[in-house]
This record gives sequence, C-alpha cells and structure tokens, in this order.
Amino acid sequence: MDFSLISGGTVTSVPGFSAGAVHAGIKEKDEFDLAILYSRMPCIAAGVFTSNLIKSAPVTLSQRHLTQRTARAIVVNSGCANACVGEQGAKDAAEMARLTAEKLAIPSEEVLVASTGVIGKPLPMSQLRNAFPKVKLRQDGGHELARAMMTTDTKPKEIAIQVETKEGKFTIAGVAKGAGMMHPELATLLCFMTTDATMNADFLQQSLKKAVDVSFNMLSIDSETSPSDCVFLLANGLARNTEISSNNGKAFQSALDEVCTYLAKSIAQDAEGATKLIEVIVEGAINQTEARQAARTIVSAPLVKTAIHGGDPNWGRIVAALGRSGANVREGKLDIYLNDICVMKQGIPMPFDQEQLRISLATANKVLIKVQLNSGDSRATAWGCDLSEEYVRINSEYTT
Repeated sequence: MDFSLISGGTVTSVPGFSAGAVHAGIKEKDEFDLAILYSRMPCIAAGVFTSNLIKSAPVTLSQRHLTQRTARAIVVNSGCANACVGEQGAKDAAEMARLTAEKLAIPSEEVLVASTGVIGKPLPMSQLRNAFPKVKLRQDGGHELARAMMTTDTKPKEIAIQVETKEGKFTIAGVAKGAGMMHPELATLLCFMTTDATMNADFLQQSLKKAVDVSFNMLSIDSETSPSDCVFLLANGLARNTEISSNNGKAFQSALDEVCTYLAKSIAQDAEGATKLIEVIVEGAINQTEARQAARTIVSAPLVKTAIHGGDPNWGRIVAALGRSGANVREGKLDIYLNDICVMKQGIPMPFDQEQLRISLATANKVLIKVQLNSGDSRATAWGCDLSEEYVRINSEYTT
C-alpha cells in the first residue's frame, strides 16, 4: 500500500462530500457551532459509540439510525451536549435530524446526529431552526465543520490521505474534536471520517472498530468519559474500486489506522492545559490485551502525568502504575526507558545523569516512555499528555 498526505486536507477532500457551518447562537462568542456534512451519493455507514452507560440523546438516535448501515449526512453542534435533559433531548435530537433531512431532501433516517458541550442543558431549538437555512454546503466546507465541533479545543484536527492499492485508488479523510474528558473506550470525542472506497458494510464496521481500538481507545487525557462520544465513517463508493471486504481489506485497514492515529495524537497534543505529548510504548507483553492495559494505565496515571509536567524523572511512578494495570508484570524482567534513557534494567535501577534527564523532560514537547516486560511478543502504544495547573483552571471554570 502507498498513501500520500493531501496538503490542507479535510473531511470533504473526499470526492462527493460537502459541508458547511454557521454560528447558531449556542455559544456566546461569534463562533461556528452548527455544521452539516453531506454526501451527494448514498453511503455505507459505520459507527462506534461511548461505553458510558449514560448516553446522550444524539448517541441513542444515531445508534438507531445506523442499524440500517446507511447514512447520507451528519449534523453536529457544539456548546450543548443534549444529554441528561429527559424526553426533550430525544425530541430535539429527532428534530435536528428532521431539519437536516428537509434541507437536503433525504430521509431523516439517513442523518446521524452528534452534540458536544455542557451536560444538562437543553438545546436552544428556536435559534437552531433559524440557523439551518443559513448553512451553505461547499466542497471545502470541512474546515468550517472542524471548527464548529470544537469546545475547549484550541485548533481543529483534520487529515486526508490518498491511498493506492491493487484494489484501486481511494481517499480517506477525517475531522475530530476533543481536549478533555478523554479516556479509552472513547471520551469527549467526536470524529467523522469519509472515504470514496467501495466497501462491504460488515467489513467497514469491523475495520472502524479495529482502527478505534488502536487509536482513540489508546488515548487518555484525564481518565474521564462522556455521554456524547461517537466516531462515524461514511463510504460513498465513488472511487469505483473493487469492493473491499475482509478478504482484501488489509491495505484499507492500515490506511484507516493511520488516519485515526493521526487524529488521536492531535487530540492529545491539544489537550486542555497540555504542554507535552506523552507516548507510552509497551513491548514484550504476553498478549495484546495486556500490552494495551499496561500502556493505557501508565499514560492515564495522574502521578505520571504531573511528574512529566514538572520535568521530574520519578520513574517509580511508572512502575507503580504498571503494577496495578492488570498486566502480567514481573519486576525482575522489567526494562524502563524515559526519553531513551534506561532507568531500570531487569528490575534493577540503572545509574543515569539525573539533571540531564530532568532537562530533557522539562524542555521536550514530546516525552517517550518505553517499557519492556520481557514476557512475550505483544506490544501496544498509548498517547496522552501532562497534567497542568491550566487544566485545573479550565475545568474549574467550565460553566462559569
């Protein structure tokens, strides 16, 4: 498989897709807060949703609409999660789908709905009704969509790649938002992806789940999840390639993994109050499940995150997190590296220049933690960020 990055690419860089956004008045500032993504052709659709048992009305509605495995449009708003507001939330989510469907002249069942923002706050539907006619769909409108999804994000997250395989050429693209309430099994995360590849519906869902598992489900900012999280993937088939299924889908899977991983790392880099990206690589695990458990536990540990923020080479916090991860860990086999400096070998502390490592941690934009369990052949990578005073400030003032 060969793929190339599309410069300035976004979710509408895929042929057949358009998008647009407006300021509907949900947010007090004059910022985009309502957007629509649309395919002029019918799409095979797939979705992955929050594992939180409290689910927003848009999540419940979209789960129902996705049972048919088709969709033509996604409508999204920011500033209000439409969660925990009772029956009114369900009515408002359904109206969001209906207003989008009427605008695009498609069935409302082909519209997926997503909302993000404050929980327990009803949508201002009178303002939204007035805003829908003002949404203008354009081929480069993905950039507006990416901004309309943002809450505490400081910048949009977008990517588009062109892929060439023996099954044919196609494009995969995506936009995502998220900066806090972020933990494996999805978090305060919205991600919308598009492709013009011709896809088997069952394989598209399987492929999306696998890609989410190695990317967004390996991402932790603050060990929180929300009722609103969802990842959607729409495939309109305009590439006219040989249908991709489990029999010939390896290249597509690799490309989708690449897109999701890029977006996941972009979220970690833009996390609330973050000053450093943390990447944790665990190798030598007995199986994939334990490798992921270990990596995710380390990257989400508050004491690890605060040590990294302060440039403190206190590697004992890594060992402590690893020991409670549930992975099969034997102290006498452990090798641990911080920014490529070995601090433990076969369970024995190694001599290193404390000041040199402190400076390395304090000045780096990215900190690498590498753990070798020496018990098997499985590996996993997780991403997160440091925990700063600014994170506390942002979340102590979120609704005030």
